[in-house]
Amino acid sequence: MNTIENLKDLTGKKILVRVDFNVPLKGEVIRDDNRIVQALPTIKYLLEKGASLVLMSHLGKIKWGKVSDEEIEQQKAKNNMKYVYPRLAELLTGYTVKFEEATHGESLKTAIASLGEREVLLVQNTRYEKGESKNSKELSAEWASYVDGFVMDAFGSAHRAHASTYGVPEILRSEGKPVALGFLMEKEVKNLGACVKGDTHPYIAILGGFKVSDKIKVIDSLLKKCDKILIGGAMAYTFKKALGEAIGTSPCEDDQLEYARNCYASGKIVLPVDSVVANDFDNPTEIKVVTATSGIPAGFEGLDVGPETIKLYEAEIAKAKLIFWNGPVGVFEKKEFQAGTIAVCKAITENKEAFSVIGGGDSAAAAKEFGYANKFSHVSTGGGASLEMIELDGHLPGIDVIG
Repeated sequence: MNTIENLKDLTGKKILVRVDFNVPLKGEVIRDDNRIVQALPTIKYLLEKGASLVLMSHLGKIKWGKVSDEEIEQQKAKNNMKYVYPRLAELLTGYTVKFEEATHGESLKTAIASLGEREVLLVQNTRYEKGESKNSKELSAEWASYVDGFVMDAFGSAHRAHASTYGVPEILRSEGKPVALGFLMEKEVKNLGACVKGDTHPYIAILGGFKVSDKIKVIDSLLKKCDKILIGGAMAYTFKKALGEAIGTSPCEDDQLEYARNCYASGKIVLPVDSVVANDFDNPTEIKVVTATSGIPAGFEGLDVGPETIKLYEAEIAKAKLIFWNGPVGVFEKKEFQAGTIAVCKAITENKEAFSVIGGGDSAAAAKEFGYANKFSHVSTGGGASLEMIELDGHLPGIDVIG
């Protein structure tokens, strides 16, 4: 990997760092600054080497071409990087940190050109530009023309070939200018690489979440590498229906039943043997445990794995030497349906012999909420990116373009 430690003579150089500051906001307040904190080692290293930095990131979604101009402006107002700027400046006390509202044109050009040594410029949300997600050649060329090099440190966006993640480094690399991965990217590539290679056995994957269709490619990839795949969450009920079990009002993708049957035939899929079910998702008045044999009765929905499934999954997890987890096994946001996900967290972190990786997303949120996040070998900062990295055997646009 070409990492920032390989970069030489950075004094006075202007380096564009693609960070992931896509932080959760409540109004104008940051609810969790972890993504900013994770970027600090790379930012401080480059500053200490004498570089001046242009930080670019997306924030939220701007639905260009799908909604009215008025709604676009509302989305821009909601996802304004100026809400991130004060916290970044606070975390970089001792350095000059500036903010630039413009995402192209003379104002941005002047702001970057006037940056002094070891100064930082945070640029407005890259998605304010329609050409960002389209990897516009013109936009990429403009941004590339303002800087002397590029560092990719936004793993959560590495699976997207956008102007700020792919177009800019592609141009700079073709011009012989330095491009490299930051420390966060380096850590992600190394740790997820263990799950991509799958050389350590027994290798157990735990997959939850809502839709089987969202994870077909990752399931296909993991079936080639894993010894067992433990299925939980709403997607388990598609598998259960495929095997002829009654699932009540549980969500199911009927168009994936054949796929689920074929996966199960591999002998590697482990399904819940009992479920915690309720008669209403929002306001349950009856909650009970039912077995796979009896099935879920009409009018009831499966919302967590049951106690016997927890024992089964704990036993499988205890044998593992390598564990990849993506997707909670129940509706962990509700206290009544947290037990399965808490048990998975506990079982994984109690297995001291295993290298354990959480593939970002809701699993990472659950581990943090229940106090287990720092007990895993690695918690990825990118849910979609970690899944695609496994699907594509370690290849992602934002990694491959660095070389």
